Amino acid sequence: MTAELTDQFALTEAERALLPTDDEVAQYAAHGWYLSRKLFTDSEIDALVEATERFYAGHTDRRLPLRPPNLAYWTPEKGDVQRHNDYIHYESDEVAAILRKPLLGAVAARLAQADEIRVWQSTLIFKPPRPEEASNQVPWHMDRHYWQTCASERMLTAFIPFHDCDERMGTITMVDGSHAWTEVPGDDSTRHFAQRDRAELEELLAANAAHNGAEVRKVPMIIPKGHVSFHHCRTYHGSGANLADVPRRAVSLHLQDGDNRFRPFLKPDGTPVFYNHDVLVRRTEDGLPDYADQNYCPTLWRK
Repeated sequence: MTAELTDQFALTEAERALLPTDDEVAQYAAHGWYLSRKLFTDSEIDALVEATERFYAGHTDRRLPLRPPNLAYWTPEKGDVQRHNDYIHYESDEVAAILRKPLLGAVAARLAQADEIRVWQSTLIFKPPRPEEASNQVPWHMDRHYWQTCASERMLTAFIPFHDCDERMGTITMVDGSHAWTEVPGDDSTRHFAQRDRAELEELLAANAAHNGAEVRKVPMIIPKGHVSFHHCRTYHGSGANLADVPRRAVSLHLQDGDNRFRPFLKPDGTPVFYNHDVLVRRTEDGLPDYADQNYCPTLWRK
């Protein structure tokens, strides 16, 4: 590795003190989630708010060259619903510059026990203070369900709120230890939670818990400004309505370890599964989607 690359991912002594301890890494392995120390300064978080306001007003540094089939992308005509905008790290250089902080990748690498962390996907989220709005509640799901074309089982998500985030604001909530469950066989887990009935997913969570002889223990993440909640790709999680009088704003930054590669995956009916990246990223020598394409999956940290 060149000195330039080494310097690119180097941490200061103060930043190294913010990494998870061995005990915290073990707790993540046991529980499937981790709440970090303060990884972002107040000024970095405030810059995210300003940059995303410009994005909502119509500013982008680039647009996706085509619209993938399952893209989540709020536009003003959709109204005052919960907003999701995928690929924010691609379309906004200001947002990307903050999200690509090496410290964030180094924390993820410690938790995933990986030598390299790349961005997988990023989604800008805006949950308005409208508890009656159905879209404000995110039903129980695990991210791995929608990443079946990924070979890795170590992928994880960093949830980064732009403010103090608590239960009143509808913070992200984990089902403790659910990443270790084996799933009830036969469910078509490739369908996104937005395409499924909330009650159906509640029943599926209960069925999976019973299948494993486990208790459904829900742990809301109380996240101070600048801190980050991480969860394993197989951890069930969701969020309630925003009961506060201000919007809940955040980025959900999905991360992949350096060993992750594309793998073919078939639905129960035999049709192949596709992820949005598959129509965007470059191809490998074998003609497969390259999940190391730095245009869409930039490296966050490398050992």
